[in-house]
Order: sequence, then C-alpha cells, then structure tokens
Amino acid sequence: MEKVIEMKGITKVFPGTIANDNVDFELLRGETHVLLGENGAGKTTLMNILYGLYKQEKGEVYVSGNLVNISTPNDAIKLGIGMVHQHFMLVHNFTVTQNIVLGIEPKKGLKIDMIKAIKDVKEISEKYGFAIDPNAVIEDISVGQQQRVEILKALYRGAEILILDEPTAVLTPQEIEELGTIIRNLEKEGKSVILITHKLKEVMSMSDRVTIIRRGKVTGTVKTKETSIDELAELMVGRKVNLTVDKLPAVIKGEILKIENLCANDQRKLPAVDNLNLTVYGGEILGIAGVDGNGQSEFIEVLTGLRKPKSGSVTLNGKSIYGKSPRAITSSGVGHIPEDRQKRGLILDYSLFENSVLGIHRNQPFSSGIVMNYGEIRKHCDELIREFDVRTPNADVNAQSLSGGNQQKLIAAREISKDPELLIAAQPTRGLDVGAIEYIHKRLVMERDKGKAVLLVSLELDEILALSDRIAVMYDGKIVDILDREDATEKKLGILMAGGTLAVAPEGVKDNE
Repeated sequence: MEKVIEMKGITKVFPGTIANDNVDFELLRGETHVLLGENGAGKTTLMNILYGLYKQEKGEVYVSGNLVNISTPNDAIKLGIGMVHQHFMLVHNFTVTQNIVLGIEPKKGLKIDMIKAIKDVKEISEKYGFAIDPNAVIEDISVGQQQRVEILKALYRGAEILILDEPTAVLTPQEIEELGTIIRNLEKEGKSVILITHKLKEVMSMSDRVTIIRRGKVTGTVKTKETSIDELAELMVGRKVNLTVDKLPAVIKGEILKIENLCANDQRKLPAVDNLNLTVYGGEILGIAGVDGNGQSEFIEVLTGLRKPKSGSVTLNGKSIYGKSPRAITSSGVGHIPEDRQKRGLILDYSLFENSVLGIHRNQPFSSGIVMNYGEIRKHCDELIREFDVRTPNADVNAQSLSGGNQQKLIAAREISKDPELLIAAQPTRGLDVGAIEYIHKRLVMERDKGKAVLLVSLELDEILALSDRIAVMYDGKIVDILDREDATEKKLGILMAGGTLAVAPEGVKDNE
C-alpha cells in the first residue's frame, strides 16, 4: 500500500525534556493508525510537528513520497492534512455551515453564497454518513455532533489525512460507536486517519495498526489484529499490567454523606448544580458518570468548599458542612483528589515534602504553634513515597519535576494518609498510563474496604464500571438515575448520559444487555 506519510528520525526538544527522540512513523493510504502512549510520551508533540504547530530540531517529513517543509498549519492543510484537536475550535453562536466554511466561504459576486455552502456541507455530510443538520447552531448540538463538525471542516478543506487527538474523551458510548463507523467510512473513501489515544479498548476496535511511544521513543509498531490489550499495555508501560480491578463485594456501613436539594451556579452565574440529591455510604464506591460539562466540576467544588452553594444541605456523618471553608471541610473528614492535579492538587514550585502535608501542615506533629517541624514532615513524606511508590530521586525535588503519574500518586498518598471518612476522587486517573491507573484503582478499593465512603467522579466509563458499587448519572446538573453496578451496562449509562430515560421492560422480559 502507498505510504502517504513518512516521518524519519524526528527529534523535538523542549527545555529539560526530549519530547521526541529519533522517532520514525508511517501512515498508509486508507488505514487508521493509532499513536498509543502514556501521558507525556510525545504522541501529540509528534502530530503537532506533522500539522505545523511545532518545528522539529532533526528529522524529515515526507507526504506521498515527497520531502516537505511544514512550518504552519496552512502548509499542512495545503498538503491535505487536517487535525481535530481535543478541545474543539468552534464559534458557538454560528451554524454548522458557517463554522465549516469559515475563512473559505463560497462567493456570489461580493457576497457569501450561503445556499451553495449549505448544499456543499449537506453533500459532504451525507457522503460520509455524518447525519448532521447544516443549519443547526453549534451551541444547540451535542458534543459528538460538534466533533463531526470539526471533522467536516477538515474534509471541506480537502483533507486526505486526518489527525484526531483523543477523539473519544468527551463522548458517550453511543457516540464512540458512531465515530468508529465514521472512521470506517473515511477509510472506504481512501482517507487515512491517525488517532492519538491511551484507551486500549478503542485501539482494538478502531485501528488497523498501532505505534507505541514511551518516553519519546517508539517501542514498537504492530498490526491490531495480531496483538492484544495485554500486549499493548506492556509495550506502553514496559511491564505486565493487571487491567482488571480485583475487589470483593462491598460491605455497606452507615450513611456518611447526605446531599439534599443542592443548587449552585457556574462562573457565568448560570445554574450548574440543580436540585441535586445523593447519599453515599461507608464501605462503597459511588461513581458519578456523565459527559463533561454537566455540572460535575461545580458539584465537587461545592462539596470541597471551593465554590459557594446557592441552597440545599450537605451533611457529613450528620453534621452540616454546607458552605464551609476548604479547611473546615478537610478537618471534618473529607479527602479530595482534585480533577486538575497541577492547579488544585499541588504547589509546583514547592518540594515534595512540603506538598505532602498541604492542608494538614498546621496539625501536630508537623507544626507546633507557628514553628514547622521539618523533621517530622520529611519522615512523613518519605513514608508516603515508599508506600505509594512515588518515583523520585528524593523528597527535596520540586513537584513540577515529577511525571503526571507520580504527581497523582503523591496527591493520592497525601489525601489517603489523612484517613478521611469521605474520599472524593475527581478524574483520579486522567491522562495516566495503565501502570499508574492500576495503582490508583487499587488504593481506592483499599479505602472502600476499610469502611470509608468513596465518591468517584470520572469521564472514563470503563473506570466507573470497574470500580463502582453504585453508579449515579449526572445530566444537566441533576442526578437523573442511580443504578446498582450489576444492573449497569454501557448502553444504559450512555442513554442516561445523553439525557434519555431507561424504558421499563414488560413483565417477563429479561434485559440481556
């Protein structure tokens, strides 16, 4: 088959980091090729070079056998390369058509010919099975449909090669399945697709070949049909990984957290948490599933004192923590692994031993009055590093020097060491490699088994299904349903996450989903 892309000996250096180290990569016409790797492995950097956002220090890029110099995205677009970024770049109050033709609108004299633009968009949408209304306004359509608009933008500009960066990060299971169909339709038309991802299940279902990058270097390229999830995980991390969560049935204890009629606004003063009711018990992991942007972040901020609620009640072990400060909530027995580890979990310029006691640094034995006891702090940090296998030269290095996975381990170690009654874990494995995911999952289950209440908020449906004893689905600021784990399926959760309801099967009819 024809090689449409060849990248040879690509090296890209950032201050203190070799992001790509002599990387070779090729893409064939009509194939879907996955770039797989842990967070920070260099996948997106390599594709940003191909799309003209970065310039390599060394190496050559060939398109259809011709040596090319791609200095800007315009250069890439002229060569038939399009890129759909993880965070979409759409004008929300424009229509689908206006977004797709923006900058290259068809003209009729001096005016934009919107009739022709709509006709062209409709034709290209139908050709690839996108099923999208060209007159719909972006802010009125789903995230999955917005992603299709981004893909159509690239195709409208003549893309023969599509780069999709973490394309399933914010999609429901049904939308992920539809994306897979779209990709296969693109292949049939001779298009070539590069997927950047770390989700192994989707690698197996969507790709023809996989190139694995670890620490800036290629560790192998394999045909998808000749490999397995276990093999890919080992190539990705460098060791065998247990991809299943081992846990015994939950032993439910008393009520720990009770939330009634909770309301809160977002940054724009619009409702984000809307009359939310929820109870979490000791000895269980309650997972909250939902598409990003349905109030999960604001909900967690209210529970941890980072956002003021409007109304409602929140009690922990029968005592109100409604509207209290973060320090007061922490002192009452709440641990918090935040969704943004660098912004909310660490002070990056502080050492590991200083970060290891954030939130409890005023407590004995870490301080006496206004005097810090650095000997006890270092001893505590060394114990956490050892117990949680935080990979670091020592406790004196700054937190920013650690990899994402080790930063997350340090935060989890600190929060769990507080021995909280309620542990709130928000996106606890976001962007982590399978090795770090395995460890964080194990520790959350250990907390559950000690009788603690764990509230897990995750956009990763596999994670929710693997860890949770009960699953609450959040949509438009509300808990729309709560399912026991044994009753939950991807299909059911996907329907609820999209705002639908579960039909009750007629008596005698068994749900075989």
